Amino acid sequence: MSPLPGNWRGNRVLASLGSADSSMLGQHLRPVILNARQCLETANRRIETVFFPHSGILSVVARSSNHRHQAEIGLVGHEGMTGLSIVLDAEAPPCSTVVQVEGHGVAVSAEALRGFLQRSCSLRLALLRYVHLFAVQTAHTALANARGTVEQRLARWLLMAHDRLPGNDLQLTHEFLAVVLGVRRAGITIALHRLQSDGLISAARGSIGILDRRGLELSADGFYGAPEREFERVLAP
Repeated sequence: MSPLPGNWRGNRVLASLGSADSSMLGQHLRPVILNARQCLETANRRIETVFFPHSGILSVVARSSNHRHQAEIGLVGHEGMTGLSIVLDAEAPPCSTVVQVEGHGVAVSAEALRGFLQRSCSLRLALLRYVHLFAVQTAHTALANARGTVEQRLARWLLMAHDRLPGNDLQLTHEFLAVVLGVRRAGITIALHRLQSDGLISAARGSIGILDRRGLELSADGFYGAPEREFERVLAP
């Protein structure tokens, strides 16, 4: 069993570590609050801190070279971590990471993590498994963005948020969903009405309730599920 304190084992990446790596890393982890809109990583800037969320949702955002266009390419919650560029021995990330839904977790300095990765092959391999899983997620995000309708993409995003947030009531606004999906607010409103009329969700001001998860998965039309199955295969308890 991992020697990490109980309130640190809520992160799936940390929980997957062996005892020696947990002990080594655990001595340097510190609790953190993840505040909404907090920027944890900035594209092309050196990473100073690596975060392991216990709750909340982080959004990984790509921007065009002229900064006129941006899109969310992936989500990180209690299953993941930031600082993938550190694991890959790169100085700076190509994308920014922002807290979309507030939460808490633990963090370690990037300098300390670099040293641990040099000392422990097993730690590097464990973290590389999550790098693989995040790459699978971003690949399916690209597929959904290229081929999916707004309704299908919305269903997928709600399912991914439901995986990472407690309970069935998600505190999300139309404006928020329009930003993360990169579509007009009117398109989100229409898609939400369709999902609600099908009995899959309930929608109130600033809140969306998940009523029929299986039906929502069907509405996602195959754009949800493959990364999640890969996650359970690679990081099975």
